[in-house]
Amino acid sequence: MTGRARGSARALLASVLAALLALLVSAARGRGGRDHGDWDAATRLPPLPPREDAARVARFVTHVCDWGALATVSTLEAVRGRPFADVLSLSDGPPGAGSGVPYLYLSPLQLSASNLQENPQATLTMSLAQTDFCRKNGFDPQSPLCAHIILSGAVTKVNDTEVDFAKRSLFVRHPEMQTWPSSHNWFFAKLNITNIWVLDYFGGPKIVTPEEYYNVTLQ
Repeated sequence: MTGRARGSARALLASVLAALLALLVSAARGRGGRDHGDWDAATRLPPLPPREDAARVARFVTHVCDWGALATVSTLEAVRGRPFADVLSLSDGPPGAGSGVPYLYLSPLQLSASNLQENPQATLTMSLAQTDFCRKNGFDPQSPLCAHIILSGAVTKVNDTEVDFAKRSLFVRHPEMQTWPSSHNWFFAKLNITNIWVLDYFGGPKIVTPEEYYNVTLQ
């Protein structure tokens, strides 16, 4: 093979590898991690609202988080009546269009869903530790400076008037959900918030009412 032919072959191989790499990176987006959802890479995380505005901070955390820990009351015989926490994917709306309502995609096969059938009361916590915010600022996940919120209420199935928005909200952030087996009888649910606590600074949690929370307009 001549030098010119070998050079052409290397160039072709390099272009093929570059194309494959681009496809792999593209396919990974929207499955969690750095490019989860459709946040723009350059402005992936908007700036944290002023800490004095606890309601706005709460809405901000809800909107930028893709998952949280949901605590329910266990129905398992070994731990019946005890707190039972699980990590669940969630979304309050497409990026930039959050509603404040945490939507969930549940299956009766999940332990948390089984617990909720008997007692719908639950507590959900979300933290900016899942974003770049805390790591870039050197905040430990347990530090109140690594803003996190606690929402309490009842989990209910989404009704027909809300199901389209819930579906779009979850699938745009978690596209893999669309491929989950239909035999698991997935359904859309939401947390009806009754109590809100915000931990974003020292001095204990700040209490936000649902009215204050939902009256916020995120920019």
